[in-house]
Amino acid sequence: MKNFNLSFYNGKKVLVTGHTGFKGTWLCRLLLDAGAEVTGYSLEPPTEPSIFDLTHMGSQMHSVIGDIRDLDKLMEVFRETQPEIVLHLAAQPIVRESYKNPVYTYETNVMGTVNILECIRQTESVKSFLNVTTDKVYHNREWEWGYRENDPLDGFDPYSNSKSCSELVTHSYKNSFFGDRDTRISTARAGNVIGGGDFAADRIIPDCIRAAMEEKPVQVRNPHSTRPFQHVLEPLYAYLMIAALQYEDQKYEGYYNVGPGDEDCVTTGELVELFCEAWGEGQTWENHFAGGPHEANFLKLDCSRLRSVFEWKPAWGVRKAVEKTVEWTKAWQSGEDVNFIMKKQIQSFLDQMK
Repeated sequence: MKNFNLSFYNGKKVLVTGHTGFKGTWLCRLLLDAGAEVTGYSLEPPTEPSIFDLTHMGSQMHSVIGDIRDLDKLMEVFRETQPEIVLHLAAQPIVRESYKNPVYTYETNVMGTVNILECIRQTESVKSFLNVTTDKVYHNREWEWGYRENDPLDGFDPYSNSKSCSELVTHSYKNSFFGDRDTRISTARAGNVIGGGDFAADRIIPDCIRAAMEEKPVQVRNPHSTRPFQHVLEPLYAYLMIAALQYEDQKYEGYYNVGPGDEDCVTTGELVELFCEAWGEGQTWENHFAGGPHEANFLKLDCSRLRSVFEWKPAWGVRKAVEKTVEWTKAWQSGEDVNFIMKKQIQSFLDQMK
């Protein structure tokens, strides 16, 4: 890894949007353990239970409950906290939900990005901004090789398309307003993440966990779709690396795919099989394909740019990611301290990254 250590964040003022979500909570845990002064801006936790509440994360940081669509409130938080680094994760992140609520999806994912960038434009303290989007921003041709950062952006469904728009908004603001500013701007297009504490609806691993806890077979609606699955710590570490290194040197800003190697781009059916093996207890799954709204069938990222620029490589493969997810879930199920298991897994991950 190119000259990066999480100790960079010690004493840094960091603003995280979407901090009450699954990825946001894990990100705040990493930042707090590194000694950062963390402010979060987000809606209330999106699920019940939620990893944010289970970890009591709100009491460990400056947590602001607010809507990313509320520019005035967001601007007030920027003025009060004067962040140096902004990590934008707030989003409506579910494909099937975007078909039900397209207007809300676009308002949140597009105008939310506009609002964040407008606040950064008016806040001189910000030196590094990272907009987290998705692997689904690309015009999907269902081909077997990975999409590169210079491939056309044009997501199909409202979620994917709104994230494509979020990328374009970022490009426009960067070109229009930051040419003579010492503020570095990047986007990270991440693949599907799994890990302990994800309780979202319409996501395959949370569906697996709910079924296992109810001692029922997992019902899989599309076992043949291929996705780039990775443990949540993989992209979070990459986000922090990009934001830190571009803070110190503008040559690192840009647009980056963040995903696993080809060997960890597996079908949903293969992922569920790995889950059943890791869970044990005779867990099984069933194919319940019944059509539904369009979702990409084959999706893979080419992450060679991230590997080349940062000498980056994933620490855990998909099997290990599933095993760590099951480990966290069973610890929570048995009443163990979830903060302790998070810190234990983070340390294991960081040891692997050395």
